[in-house]
Amino acid sequence: MDISAFSDDSFDPKEWINKTFQTADTQDNKAVIVNTMVKKLQLYVQQVNNALEETSQQVLQSLPRIMRDSEMLHQEAVSLRDRMQSMRQEIAKVEKDTGEAMATLERLDIAKTRLQSSKEALHEADNWTVLAADIEEVFESNNIEQIASKLVSMQQSLNILASASDYEERKLQLEGLKNRLEAIASPHLVQAFTSGSIDHARKFVEIFSAMERLPQLLKYYHKCQKGVLCQQWRYLVEEQDLTMPEWMNSYYDSLLLNWQQQVKWYQQVFGSVGSLGEVYADVLLSLDPSLNVCIDAALKQHSQPLLFLIELKQLTATFSHNLHSAIISQGKTDSWPKIAKAIYAPYIPYVTKYASLEEQHLSQQLTALKVSKDDLMDSVQGLGQSIASASSIAGEALKRCLHFTEGTGFCGLVRALQVYWHGYLEQYSSVLRQLELRKGLQEDWNMFQMCLTLLQTSGELLGEIKRFDGELIQSLLSTNRKSSLAEFAPLLLSANHKSELDQLIASVLSGEQSTLLESVITALEKLCRDVHFTTHQVILAPISAQLERWTVDSSDSSAPDLPDYSFTPQEFITQIGNYLMTLPQHLEPFLLHENPSLTAALRVAGVDGGAGGSEGGSAELLLGAVARGTCQAFTDRILGVCELPPNTCKQLATDIGYLGNVLEDLGFGLTDSLRQIATLLQLPADNYQSQSTGCSAKLVAAV
Repeated sequence: MDISAFSDDSFDPKEWINKTFQTADTQDNKAVIVNTMVKKLQLYVQQVNNALEETSQQVLQSLPRIMRDSEMLHQEAVSLRDRMQSMRQEIAKVEKDTGEAMATLERLDIAKTRLQSSKEALHEADNWTVLAADIEEVFESNNIEQIASKLVSMQQSLNILASASDYEERKLQLEGLKNRLEAIASPHLVQAFTSGSIDHARKFVEIFSAMERLPQLLKYYHKCQKGVLCQQWRYLVEEQDLTMPEWMNSYYDSLLLNWQQQVKWYQQVFGSVGSLGEVYADVLLSLDPSLNVCIDAALKQHSQPLLFLIELKQLTATFSHNLHSAIISQGKTDSWPKIAKAIYAPYIPYVTKYASLEEQHLSQQLTALKVSKDDLMDSVQGLGQSIASASSIAGEALKRCLHFTEGTGFCGLVRALQVYWHGYLEQYSSVLRQLELRKGLQEDWNMFQMCLTLLQTSGELLGEIKRFDGELIQSLLSTNRKSSLAEFAPLLLSANHKSELDQLIASVLSGEQSTLLESVITALEKLCRDVHFTTHQVILAPISAQLERWTVDSSDSSAPDLPDYSFTPQEFITQIGNYLMTLPQHLEPFLLHENPSLTAALRVAGVDGGAGGSEGGSAELLLGAVARGTCQAFTDRILGVCELPPNTCKQLATDIGYLGNVLEDLGFGLTDSLRQIATLLQLPADNYQSQSTGCSAKLVAAV
């Protein structure tokens, strides 16, 4: 029987029994097998009990021996402790007895070291004297390597003599000798650097490194490369067959090619890229003639200087990107900020003057956009047709700002756009002045159409400028979120202009400034009010003329009172009614479709839906304004009369009633003042005060 399962920590009796009886042999005679297994288990239990009893006896017999061993270990530990204490005391005694001897040995060692140093100093002093005496002969040989070897030995001797009283004099003497060696080696240095000889250049690197003059060697390399690259620039500038963009692009290509060649050569000679980038920064700042002088000369030959500058800036941006990629590939970007500043330095004066440059360019385009025509109607229609072009010109200005200034010129762009839009609005004002000169008191439907068209065009322009203003703000915020603005602001802006840009962005982000073209929008809203005023005058002119025809016949004062039904509307009021009824017909061209532009212009001009606060369209707003204007003009005309006979009062009440019917047909009504006047005119004189209750006291007194 396998009893190994009984030793398992997770032993399960049921599982073991079930597993035992799963075999086919146990299925037939289970009772016999169970008895057999029980007997076997009993035997195993008895064997385990016997083994436990034997083990217990052995442990009991071993206990005395274990106790004796423990006692012996304890005694040995105590003995070891006593020995260690004794040894500690002996060590302390030895230290006490030999301390003075050790101090003496230490002093002797110090003295020996000082004697050795003095010996070396005397040797080096003697060596310095020998080297100083022989150096002139070596210089006469012009052998650079031998001279350098002597100078290195003198440098080593000088380091030993650092505490000598004449150290500074010797140091100055050695520096003078090094300068003489540099003067002798300079032609060879220039030849090695200009020819690109790696072996010769490495030899000089070893010599100058040993002399602790490697920075001087780097200056020689810097000067040689600068001379070569500046000479290439002068050659390109003097080339008469190339335009400025062509030779700028050619020079940028030569700089990139030179970088690719020099970076490999520099690493092989000096071991790393090091300060190679500073060479190109210095070259770009030392060009003769400078890039600014060349640009200024070229600008005088261009009628559109801003577009020419953008073309040059794109060439520079491409070169900057390519050079930056080349530098990053070498993993050495420490010098890039200085190089980038040198690359874009020529554009700082032009970015500073960007507002005036953009203003000049927009002025040229605005002049080409001039819509003034010989015929006034053509001029009015031309204004409406020019809005899309005017907005497109402003949009192109935004693109130019982003291309030329990388968004850093937003302040200048806003100023230029304000001047541009004000100039464009001046064309509207000019047409409006012509309309005001031509308006008269007679019915002129042609003038009516022109005024409404100009009003609608003004509303359309207002919506377009507000849309563009929102686009301008979104572009500013979008540019601010990009890294390009933070990258180019230090490169293209002076401190004052950068502060101005930061303030503009902060005011927009905080919500303090919700529009960038506020002065333009304000001027355009005033224009809408002025156009509406002129339009209102043109529409009401025939009505005012008819009201002026109405007179009071003083002979009616002696006539007998007539019943109310005997009065009919007079001719002047019927003419006014006919005129008002024809207005919708003339407004029809503006009502065929929704006209949000005209509605916006009317609302800016302060035209609302009247007392009911209607929010109708442009036709309802305009007719409502005409209705109120007619009532007000009639009211003023009535109140201007000093005395009315009884029959005239009834006639006037009839005329007012007729006007009310006409206005109701148009969807409006009389004003409260005119309605109260009609009521008061119909009251009998003897009951006037009692029946006038509820009317305006001012009107009651006037009537």
